Amino acid sequence: MTDQPTQPANSAAASLEVIDEAVRAELTSLRESIDNIDAAVVHMLAERFKATQRVGRLKAEHKLPPADPERERAQITRLRELAAGAHLDPVFAEKFLNFIIAEVIRHHEAIARA
Repeated sequence: MTDQPTQPANSAAASLEVIDEAVRAELTSLRESIDNIDAAVVHMLAERFKATQRVGRLKAEHKLPPADPERERAQITRLRELAAGAHLDPVFAEKFLNFIIAEVIRHHEAIARA
């Protein structure tokens, strides 16, 4: 037995201290790639919401309902197929699209009230 304190082998602090420089460089590179993808996703969502705002205004002008369940079902089916083809969990893709659809409908309702 020693008098030295021990840290768990999987401790985040301990693991950062012993990471090989090549591993650290690869982690940094991968994280930079993830950061770039995240930025692209945000910009793409912004463009998507610009388009859905135009849809919302058009629907409001013509007294159309904010939601279109048939279109939404078709979009979910299409996205699930795209996800499967991209090796992304279709259930996750559906949840993500449902979140976006709910936000779009909320925006359309607000536009219709304005």
